[in-house]
Amino acid sequence: MNLEQLFVTRQSTREFSDEPVKDCELERICRLATLAPSAVNGQPYKLYAINGEKAKLFAKNIQTNGANKWADSATAYIVIQQTEPVKIERGTRTVSNEPFIANDIGILTAYIALAAEDTDIQSCIAGLRDEKGIAEFLGLPDGTRFPLVVALGHKAEGYPLRDKVRRPFEDTYTLIK
Repeated sequence: MNLEQLFVTRQSTREFSDEPVKDCELERICRLATLAPSAVNGQPYKLYAINGEKAKLFAKNIQTNGANKWADSATAYIVIQQTEPVKIERGTRTVSNEPFIANDIGILTAYIALAAEDTDIQSCIAGLRDEKGIAEFLGLPDGTRFPLVVALGHKAEGYPLRDKVRRPFEDTYTLIK
């Protein structure tokens, strides 16, 4: 699939079929996503792929207050854990990725969504999540940060490709010469 097709066909899918996501597909998606650029190459994240029956148990962690009922149909998840900032020496100065961590995780998440679509797996990025529940599920300390979770699966039969409704390009683009 070419890049333009990926951009046009990738959408937030909220109805998945029962067809499982293969472990090797999850690994491919994560491997490609970790090629995303990050400030000072700090890669301020760790990825957890959750598949199979564990995915069904995990769904409740993005269904707080009755939201995201569709999450029960996802067959896999990628959880993004935010890690500690890094500092590097560049000549006589110290540079940290700390101010850019949210940007880096956003870029990583876009790479995950596009790598999934390229693997013929659909996704939905979930910002609503129970970080305490996720930490408990993964056996990590309370207070561990999980900025985003990506639900994955094969779209349900007949799930429509929606038209992309966006502001007019002219309202979002200015060329300055």
